[in-house]
Amino acid sequence: MVKAPPSRAVYSTDGGRLCMQCQRPVTACVCGSAKPAATGDGIVRIRRETKGRGGKAVTVVEGIPEHPERLKAICKQLKKRCGVGGSVKESIVEIQGDQRAACQEALSKMGYQVKLSGG
Repeated sequence: MVKAPPSRAVYSTDGGRLCMQCQRPVTACVCGSAKPAATGDGIVRIRRETKGRGGKAVTVVEGIPEHPERLKAICKQLKKRCGVGGSVKESIVEIQGDQRAACQEALSKMGYQVKLSGG
């Protein structure tokens, strides 16, 4: 006779949806804290943007499949390599100026598959 696996709760009236692994509310889940925010298709895309920035160019790097803390370290390396400022916003790295070629070279050396997107 095959024994059925123990059942797990997926919803609690107190906290709402529960994580399947740690059985905590999804908002307080700790089992996915080291996972990247989004992996996408695994290709890092680099583009230049000027919209909403007063005509100033910004290099936008998205699709890096890393944890947000690691993204900050990558951003720091790119800023140092390009000699400019930048930031991380919602798993997107922004580097000041048109630094597409330098970012592409640096990220390729780090082992990422990189494509330039846009015009």
